[in-house]
Amino acid sequence: MAISISLAVLLAAVVWCLWKYAGLKAWHAVACILLGYYLGATSIGPFLGQAGSGLARLTSGLHF
Repeated sequence: MAISISLAVLLAAVVWCLWKYAGLKAWHAVACILLGYYLGATSIGPFLGQAGSGLARLTSGLHF
């Protein structure tokens, strides 16, 4: 749960930065949100969730 909330906040920040500085149009952001919503509702949704969790575990194990 904590990973999905922090990932959602991170992605929201990325979308905001793209909207503010890269000229992302509002309808582009809406299309991306709808794509994510409908993609998550398909049979590949659980795999994407597992991949996101695996990526979070991988990046949390990195030490600089």
